[in-house]
Amino acid sequence: MADHYETLGVSKDASAAEIKSSYRKLARKYHPDVNPGHEDEFKAISLAYDVLSDSEKRRNYDMGGGENGQGFPAGGGGFGGFGDIFETFFGGGAGSAGGPMPRTQRGKDALVGVNIDLETAAFGGNIDLDVATAVVCDTCSGAGTQQGTSVETCTLCHGAGSVQRMTRTLLGQMVTNQTCNSCHGYGTVIPNPCLNCQGDGRVRKQRTMKIRIPAGVSDGTRIQLSSQGEVGPGGGPAGDLFVEVMVTRHEVFQRDGDNLRASVSVPMTAAALGASIPFDTFDGTQDLSIEAGIQSGTVVKLPGLGATRLRSETRGDLLITVDVMTPDKLDDEQKDLLSQLAKLREEETPRAQITTQNRGMFSRMREKFAGR
Repeated sequence: MADHYETLGVSKDASAAEIKSSYRKLARKYHPDVNPGHEDEFKAISLAYDVLSDSEKRRNYDMGGGENGQGFPAGGGGFGGFGDIFETFFGGGAGSAGGPMPRTQRGKDALVGVNIDLETAAFGGNIDLDVATAVVCDTCSGAGTQQGTSVETCTLCHGAGSVQRMTRTLLGQMVTNQTCNSCHGYGTVIPNPCLNCQGDGRVRKQRTMKIRIPAGVSDGTRIQLSSQGEVGPGGGPAGDLFVEVMVTRHEVFQRDGDNLRASVSVPMTAAALGASIPFDTFDGTQDLSIEAGIQSGTVVKLPGLGATRLRSETRGDLLITVDVMTPDKLDDEQKDLLSQLAKLREEETPRAQITTQNRGMFSRMREKFAGR
């Protein structure tokens, strides 16, 4: 079993952010849609991230638990437990004590990543998802056999899935049950396997499916699609498909929880005199009110125009930061007008006002009442 930390290329004391960053980088590199033929690497990366991103599973794994982070086997501590000792003396594995294994089994869960834009993440939408998973073989319908043939009872174990062997031990001769090497514990063999799936009952196939992205998802959200994962051996029921959302960068808006943020630059004259500026949002063009005397860095709020809250119909706000533009190229007439304005405001000789960053509450209240 490969070490999960080595699989993700991180140290054992790596932070959750470092683990997530490394996982996303490797997932993009080895995703079957991007790099076919590396399904095993992708599965190992996904398993490692599933364990190390969960604090409880990671703690169990670090203490010597199983590769799935499920903790120690019952009664066994870190040394394999009584079950391993029992298996050493009396045999074990599938088909030994509980009868033959069924050929039809549930498939594994699958994990794929999908890139969506900010608007889809904030308000939801339908997307097409291309995914390569195991599907039922359409030649044998999951039976694994050629047409007109069927599975046959194993002649070595006579359908038991296991065989008994005499073993010499320190305690004397003992009879052990071991998995049948002929049928591998199934109790049956396929003398004429399907030529399309080689007897597995399933084949790997690329398929396109439409999925619904719920409103309010964020980067890293996983959407579970029941019975859309890998079809099991023998055409068994499919596992679940987990779709991990990765939100692409927007050129105007940034996500801040349930709020959206943006910036707008306004001329100095508009900031001084006030104005109403048309501003394009996801809800169409809105009038952005610039109050007279607004300062650079002021945040103007447009209520209810943010992202939809997950599993809710309510929305956050759109927060727009105002940047006041100071003109850097003036002709003589403009300079003359600004000089006249400075004279009227008695600002011909400007005096700098030092702003204290860490003012106390009473100081701020005193300035407010003083009209500053």
